[in-house]
Amino acid sequence: MWLGDEIITIACRDKTSRQAMIHPRPSPLLEKSPLSTFGPPAMLLWLLDHFAPLLEQLEFYSTGDSRVFLTVRIALASVTAFLMSLLLGPFAIRWLKRRCKERIASDSEHLNELQADKDQTPTMGGLFIVASLVIAILLWGDLSNHFTLLGLFTVISFATLGAIDDWTKLSTTRNGLRARQKLAVQALLAAIISGFLYFELSSVPRGLELIWPLGNNGLYLGVGFILWALLVLVGSSNAVNLTDGLDGLATGCSLMSGAAFAAIAYLAGHKVLSSYLSITYIPGSGEIAILLGALVGAMLGFLWFNCYPAQVFMGDTGSLAIGALLAFSALVTRQEILWVVIGGIFVIETLSVIFQVGWFRMTGRRLIRCSPLHNHFLFKGDHEIKIVVRFWIGAALLAIVGMASLKIR
Repeated sequence: MWLGDEIITIACRDKTSRQAMIHPRPSPLLEKSPLSTFGPPAMLLWLLDHFAPLLEQLEFYSTGDSRVFLTVRIALASVTAFLMSLLLGPFAIRWLKRRCKERIASDSEHLNELQADKDQTPTMGGLFIVASLVIAILLWGDLSNHFTLLGLFTVISFATLGAIDDWTKLSTTRNGLRARQKLAVQALLAAIISGFLYFELSSVPRGLELIWPLGNNGLYLGVGFILWALLVLVGSSNAVNLTDGLDGLATGCSLMSGAAFAAIAYLAGHKVLSSYLSITYIPGSGEIAILLGALVGAMLGFLWFNCYPAQVFMGDTGSLAIGALLAFSALVTRQEILWVVIGGIFVIETLSVIFQVGWFRMTGRRLIRCSPLHNHFLFKGDHEIKIVVRFWIGAALLAIVGMASLKIR
């Protein structure tokens, strides 16, 4: 059937005779409609043509400089990583049970007694954390974005180092790599990442400044940024590693910190919102929210198996990669000082070890019963679940304080 201006010609069944019917002239609105000439496909094109400017405006306000709706991709990355963790978890745990069982052998006999029931628990669960995270990023991340690629390198490289350290513990009588060896490789990887970040951020206004959250004042670092970023990456990866001592402890705290920094990365990559909140605008940094969204999803999935009593431990494979990724996100968004607040649990755990060792060397006595701090409460007789949940509460509160500070700049 063909719709013209005045005549509708209808083909008869015998295809030989035709009947002409006089039809009133359509209204101007119908006359201009593409459906009047070309049908539904043209109508779709017409709608897209007329509503494209509106969609572009919505995309601008919802995603900043992202080419495709960022909020949707963050959610999809998180859900994908969560489902992949749940899917891979049972297979990975069965595989790790045959090959990678944790050996409880710390320097404290009392701590060994308290954690005796954890002996022979599968470790290196970070393998399926990282696998879930990487799959989600490959599916939903923008692989043309340099921050995305550098973030992937950060996760995979630090996970590889952690896996080597874990395997050394499992296959030898040593307690992993020697401290100097491990630190040297961490520093090398961090130097590579820091160097690339330096070149990426050097052309961004305030991209090489150390920014103080309150007052939004900054200290220009210049080439010193490389050394500073190296310290942040190495320190953070080790901090998460030290926190990973009780079932679900590092997992839950990483989840809180990752969620907070996913929001910060989203804001830092949004020109309008970053200006409103006086956050340094870093073009392309919104894509980091995809990585952190995937991290949150992977952590939720891993927590399914890592909650008390744990079926699997993440090991250095997971903790080094997670700590490095969180530090990387802080460096990209220029929020390292805020990372000290949001990741406060990791900072406190690390400081408890530093002060304990330093005080013992100076006086021969201990500040707390056992470091890191979570072991002190374990020695006091607190149940593991109570310690973990209270640390989670602390991590959540610190994340809230960190996010609230964005509005009082």
